[in-house]
Amino acid sequence: MTIEVLGSGCRKCLNLYESVKAAVAETGVDATVDKTTDLLRIAAYGVQSTPALVIDGKVVATGRIPSKDDVVRLILARTKA
Repeated sequence: MTIEVLGSGCRKCLNLYESVKAAVAETGVDATVDKTTDLLRIAAYGVQSTPALVIDGKVVATGRIPSKDDVVRLILARTKA
């Protein structure tokens, strides 16, 4: 599984990144977690508001910081898909 946190590198983006890492550790899922600050790459996803969360190429959250529990649910939902 590949998970990307999209954003400028602001505090909210960093908080989401840390939350995602904690969620991955909690689920035990084999995942790569990356931070993406490249505006062209962010725009390619159609994201207009950051931070944003992408799981396996699908944007699952934009413009907010999902809780760690929400991220766990999103990860587990993708593993069952």
